[in-house]
Amino acid sequence: MSWNPAQYLKFAQPRLRPALELLARIDLESPAVVYDLGCGTGAATKIMAGRWPRASVFGVDESSDMLEGAVGAPSNVRWLRQDIGTWQPDCAPDLVYSNAALHWLPDHGRLLTGVAAALAPRGVLAVQMPRNFAAPSHVAIAETVREGPWRSRLEPLLRESPVADPTWYFDLLSPLFDRIDLWQTEYFHVLRGDDPVKEWIKGSWLRPLLLALPPGERERFEHAYARRLAAAYPKRADGTTVLPFLRLFFVARRD
Repeated sequence: MSWNPAQYLKFAQPRLRPALELLARIDLESPAVVYDLGCGTGAATKIMAGRWPRASVFGVDESSDMLEGAVGAPSNVRWLRQDIGTWQPDCAPDLVYSNAALHWLPDHGRLLTGVAAALAPRGVLAVQMPRNFAAPSHVAIAETVREGPWRSRLEPLLRESPVADPTWYFDLLSPLFDRIDLWQTEYFHVLRGDDPVKEWIKGSWLRPLLLALPPGERERFEHAYARRLAAAYPKRADGTTVLPFLRLFFVARRD
């Protein structure tokens, strides 16, 4: 999928917060090889490179648009344009980190089992994925698709919740790792501006649908979607809009 880094980075700080909280739960002292799968514009990749300056840090992303935004990196970072669904490292990494990326891929059982097999003997797997697909922001996408003239074109692009229950990941990872730190956090993002929830979703989950429509119809779809969101996420008395957002985290370690 083609990405728009400018749209995605409209909410750079609240999007970065889960990445930092995931990173804070990783207790490695001096990993030699670190991979950031789905690195985007590389904000977390650069932070990891600064935390572990002696490590070889690789930022992996399929989007050339995103990687073009990954400028000003430390000397120990390399950017790799690859499909993270078929990624294979050149050498066994001590850490594989992925923030807000793996939910775009199917078959998490196969995917995570393969990543675990690629790790070094004492390797760590650290992952964060959104788990808010039953929220009004996403339910309204399906409703807008099915009640408009674009239904036949857009309905095949709709996806069911791509992230399983937390216990499913625990059961999958338990035979592969010695320790699993698994948790969920619901953020309450305070947004400003007109239609801020639409603008947030437009930078990620809504983008494939918008790309499938010609410009005029795209604007009508956005307007219809925004009307639904205005009812689900009303502006507060101070003009802000609160967006609840649930995320799943896990850090799996081998002893």
